[in-house]
Amino acid sequence: MVDADQTFIIVGGGLAGAKAAETLRAEGFTGRVILICDERDHPYERPPLSKGYLLGKEERDSVFVHEPAWYAANDIELHLGQTVDAIDRAAKTVRFGEDGTVVRYDKLLLATGAEPRRLDIPGTDLAGVHHLRRLAHAERLKHVLTNLGRDNGHLVIAGAGWIGLEVAAAAREYGAEVTVVHSGPTPLHHVLGPELGQLFADLHRDHGVRFHFGSRLTEIVGQDGMVLAARTDDGEEHPAHDVLAAIGAAPRVALAEAAGLEIADRARGGGVVVDERLRTSDPDIYAAGDVASFHHTLFETRLRVEHWANALNGGPAAARCMLDRDVTYDRVPYFFSDQYDLGMEYSGWAPPGTYDQVVIRGDASRREFIAFWVKEGRVLAGMNVNVWDVTDKIQQLIRSKARVNTEALADPHAPLDGLAS
Repeated sequence: MVDADQTFIIVGGGLAGAKAAETLRAEGFTGRVILICDERDHPYERPPLSKGYLLGKEERDSVFVHEPAWYAANDIELHLGQTVDAIDRAAKTVRFGEDGTVVRYDKLLLATGAEPRRLDIPGTDLAGVHHLRRLAHAERLKHVLTNLGRDNGHLVIAGAGWIGLEVAAAAREYGAEVTVVHSGPTPLHHVLGPELGQLFADLHRDHGVRFHFGSRLTEIVGQDGMVLAARTDDGEEHPAHDVLAAIGAAPRVALAEAAGLEIADRARGGGVVVDERLRTSDPDIYAAGDVASFHHTLFETRLRVEHWANALNGGPAAARCMLDRDVTYDRVPYFFSDQYDLGMEYSGWAPPGTYDQVVIRGDASRREFIAFWVKEGRVLAGMNVNVWDVTDKIQQLIRSKARVNTEALADPHAPLDGLAS
């Protein structure tokens, strides 16, 4: 039973945490809501940091989840620039890191997110080495790209995942020279496989990006604190004025781990283990967003999803579960990306090794198509590239688990919503 005397604490002031707080009030919770954010900025959305805001096409204020006044108006106790350094599960309290304040909770939500993985090589302390995760990172990187474009400077990017590619596209639009160093055979290999990874390699090469595949950075060379070059494990040296480390993100599980909550194996993505209701191994503690490792009933496996839609939907789902609503979190994973004149949306989950064929509907050479990852006739995932208003239909195909005729799946004239019948 939830009542007005209860206190719900949310640790993490990103999109998941902010939307959870919003949902608690929208669902009628009248108790105390405390939202703790370790950044001094109000909760914001992360996609613009590597897209519109980084390119200067969106204003800074556009990234925030709510207007600053919204929190007080909705009686949300917002603590900016504050951390939690301990959870006492027996006493049901959290302790603030700065002043040691202890606050009791009835339900606790961990939305601590993830943090960029660091390059463990010489030279990472140089001024021109960057990461992109926080608003402050994006502000700094925007200034860097502006200068690189003006001076015909060189940016080396370690990693060809979504962040690396989106920054590469932004850097080229500013006019910078860009080299991407990636250990895999194609960009996004662990997500899209070789078939579609090659498409993104071609896209970026068409815009002047140089790729160095099958290698890793071993040293960032500098002088007087400034970056001069980046070396790789095959003996190559690439000119660089700045380096971006975009080698993935690690879930921020230290707080949960110290509290004795179950943590997923790193080989399976790590994260705080939760069930289909986003409950951790402690029934009064929940986790959502990038930090949560949940069993997905549709794909019958444990997933940790780092994308915007997971925070957008996971935060509210956790809030409803904290209110004892009957909720099962089984959203089809979804993300989007914009690079140059290519826009895409991806739904599903189909890493290499889980599918037996990729079916293309449309013209991949013109970058206007839908790709489907299929196993034994069932659609596991779909990606629409410069084709719009089809996400719901793709997700219906995935959810149906129906066997489809792959010839019809490849036929642009065959209605998608009739294939799962």
